[in-house]
Amino acid sequence: MASTPVTVGLDGTRESLAAAHWAAEEAVARGTSLNLLHAWVLLTLERTDPPPEQDPDYWAKRIVATAQKEITARFPDLSVTEELVAEDPRAALLRAAEESRMVVVGSRGLGRFGGFFLGDTGLDIAGRAGAPVVLVRAPSAPPPNTAGGAARVVAALSLHGPCGGLLDFARATADARGLPLSAVHCRPLPPHAHGPGAPSRQARDDAAAQAERDLSRALAPWRARNPAVPLPTEVHLGSPARETVAAVEGAALLVIGRRTPPLPVIPHLGNVAQSCLHHASCPVAVVPHE
Repeated sequence: MASTPVTVGLDGTRESLAAAHWAAEEAVARGTSLNLLHAWVLLTLERTDPPPEQDPDYWAKRIVATAQKEITARFPDLSVTEELVAEDPRAALLRAAEESRMVVVGSRGLGRFGGFFLGDTGLDIAGRAGAPVVLVRAPSAPPPNTAGGAARVVAALSLHGPCGGLLDFARATADARGLPLSAVHCRPLPPHAHGPGAPSRQARDDAAAQAERDLSRALAPWRARNPAVPLPTEVHLGSPARETVAAVEGAALLVIGRRTPPLPVIPHLGNVAQSCLHHASCPVAVVPHE
């Protein structure tokens, strides 16, 4: 699988450049190559080499060249390919997903809870791609290498379906970067746990204990296949979206699942996934599963 690249979509924003750096780190960690993809329907892709002032593709070429220059400076031994295509970005990225380990794109944030702007392309790809899609925000400082740091990879589990594929992707990323892996499950409080007094506290304790049992049962098959892999768990009660976002503060990566719909042309992202894509401060990987 070493020949299967990590593909990053570039659009000239600082967010997509941050995504390129993250994708390069991942490619190096996994021992594979990096593909820099820029798609625009108006590209001419002339075979001649006109001067810059006469080249209609000048800015597209510059977007890719800038990313490659920065990536090569950081990772001189990384194999990097450039791909300029005269195609709609959505179609190009969905096609690339079929030929890549993962697709990485940039996203723009306006603060943790103050708001978030995520382009339609990023949401569409995350909801439709057949491979994992990672969305990366632009950092306030040059992107560091996370290997060896104190951060972790977090797999957020809903327990509504199989979680083996999600955990396999999360483990591969954690192993490649030398980071610990943990699993988080968040669920709403039962209605009778919202009232005041001892009964509600007991209801909360009972709900937490049940959630922990459910999580342990869901993880049992994966743990049986990976007995040597430490997998600490956390259970949080409350709004699953809000609790998941809070639980991954300081993480290196959040991995969430996406159910594959019967009709793949229809984007499908659940409420928790959308909230994490809008508000999580770390990169978010969306992993499709049955």
